[in-house]
Amino acid sequence: MRFGLFTSLTNNAWDSVLGLWRHAETTGWDAACVTDHFMSNTPDRRGDVLECWSTLSALAVLVPRLRVGTIVVGNTYRHPAVVAKMGATVDLISGGRLLFGIGAAWQQNEHEAYGIPFPSVGERLQRLDEACQVIKLLWTQDKATFEGRYYRLADAPLMPKPVQRPYPELMVGGGGEKVMLRIVARHADHWNVWGGPETLARKGKILDEHCAAVRRDAKDIRRSANMPLLLTDDRNEVEQLATTVMRRMGYAEPYVRDQLLAGSLSAVRDKLARLREAGVDMLFVPTFFLPKDPRPQLDRFMSEVAPAFR
Repeated sequence: MRFGLFTSLTNNAWDSVLGLWRHAETTGWDAACVTDHFMSNTPDRRGDVLECWSTLSALAVLVPRLRVGTIVVGNTYRHPAVVAKMGATVDLISGGRLLFGIGAAWQQNEHEAYGIPFPSVGERLQRLDEACQVIKLLWTQDKATFEGRYYRLADAPLMPKPVQRPYPELMVGGGGEKVMLRIVARHADHWNVWGGPETLARKGKILDEHCAAVRRDAKDIRRSANMPLLLTDDRNEVEQLATTVMRRMGYAEPYVRDQLLAGSLSAVRDKLARLREAGVDMLFVPTFFLPKDPRPQLDRFMSEVAPAFR
């Protein structure tokens, strides 16, 4: 398995993000990704928020080993041709280390605040499907032409091309079983979703069915999970984390219980083993559910849990 950090750029300072990523690089983590938002998702909308692509460009230079990426770019925020250009540039800056994550976008109040159209779920998913096609065409063709319902290219160049060939690893984030996983089956090199072994096993079987329908080998798609981490022998601390995740994410309790990578060393190792059995070969740890100084938890995970799964 590979292990990555999932770092929020909301209410986070540049120095803190850089320091944490540099620490992760020296302690054996494989990758780190940032979020893509413009404002805090709170009633008063206050709080510092770093912009995704400009921050990632700087991190790509200053953290020279980790794979760097996004969990995930909101497709509605920018035209996919612009995102393709940004991604190619970061891949070039990083020397071919970009993990390009994209999703349909979900934060309605953010769209309303900035006057960005927020279509129905169905339209956002259709746009994401087209965006994946647009981005890959621009990354791979000398000049790209595309005629979709929402996006169009007319003999459009993208130079320079990304370093990675044929293109950077395309990760689609989301767990919708009827449409989103069909988009994953059609276009993704990597599927990312919040959840634990039960969620990933069930949804993974549905993804396999979508892959079969489009005649694609499901084994060609890497699978990763986002799971809040807490190594502790105190059951009250586990319950507090579960309550925090339910309140912040709005997920039902059984789903949260499945996705928590929390408890004793043996409990965490057991759940990670079951996650691997579900076909997941990469774990992302959201740092925004960790203590203010996350390094002790992250270091303990890397020294006492991760080695057995590599």
